[in-house]
Amino acid sequence: MRGIQIELTDSRDFIITDDRFTRAAPDMQETTRRTRAALEPIVKSGRVPVTQGFIGSTAEGVTTTIGRGGSDYSAALIGAAVGAEAIEIWTDVDGLMTSDPRIVPGAKRIRVISFTEASELSYFGAKVLHPSTVLPAVECGIPVHIYNTHNPGCEGTLIVAAPRPSRNLIKSIAFKRNVTIVNVTSTRMLMAYGFLRTIFDVFDHHQTSVDVVTTSEVSVSMTLDNTDRLDAIKQDLSGIGEVTVEREKAIVCVVGDNLKFKPGVAARLFQAIDNTNVNMISQGASEINLTFVIDESDVDRVVRRLHDVFFAEVDEDVFA
Repeated sequence: MRGIQIELTDSRDFIITDDRFTRAAPDMQETTRRTRAALEPIVKSGRVPVTQGFIGSTAEGVTTTIGRGGSDYSAALIGAAVGAEAIEIWTDVDGLMTSDPRIVPGAKRIRVISFTEASELSYFGAKVLHPSTVLPAVECGIPVHIYNTHNPGCEGTLIVAAPRPSRNLIKSIAFKRNVTIVNVTSTRMLMAYGFLRTIFDVFDHHQTSVDVVTTSEVSVSMTLDNTDRLDAIKQDLSGIGEVTVEREKAIVCVVGDNLKFKPGVAARLFQAIDNTNVNMISQGASEINLTFVIDESDVDRVVRRLHDVFFAEVDEDVFA
């Protein structure tokens, strides 16, 4: 026993969310106000507040759940609200990796990475962090540490606003399986305006998010990982143009700081997988990732090949 005085608090008193149960979104302003009011007096008294993660409540006091990664997100919300010097996420792995070690046995641990890079990796499949976890920390400039509860001696991964440049072109390769492509084709799109808005209004109406988008003069292709409302979406889109669906796809995302401004990255990447059919490619939307869509059956081979090419040698100040 270390003699640390604690006080148990109920996160439902200060993590205030909307009413989308199992995936509730916090009301940042109200959560910050209530968190400070609840926790700062405890800290000033010399005690350590202990609270739950993952759950909150509506403004009316109805219990809600934040969803996958909700405990980490709760920690970030609380840390940002009270102006913490650092936020620690204790999990069951040593930190963010250069790829999934179950696919790439030689994957390296990332010592330090930027907030934006970590967000991209978590959104596109890295399971260590929930995609929203680092957002409150980003806004407040609070560093986030990822540690392993089973290996507390490991230094983990540090997430900061602006890490030192890496000699490696990329930081990590993430992927997301079980992806579906929805294609909408219509000659009425040629030299017209308003089609994209009309298409995305359909997805907004059905509360379905889109991950990757590519467009041409007469077609739009979009990827979904939630197909619960796909039939209804297809029905609505059919009034806009011809709709086709491709299943059993996967997104592969290569992440690195200022990737867009490093010549030759795309050439090296696609040369490494020149025997793989690529359905969609997206880069311009982000300075730090290059994303493409392939058949799900090709994921393991492609990820291992890319890791061999881009991590044959590593910057030891950045990777371990």
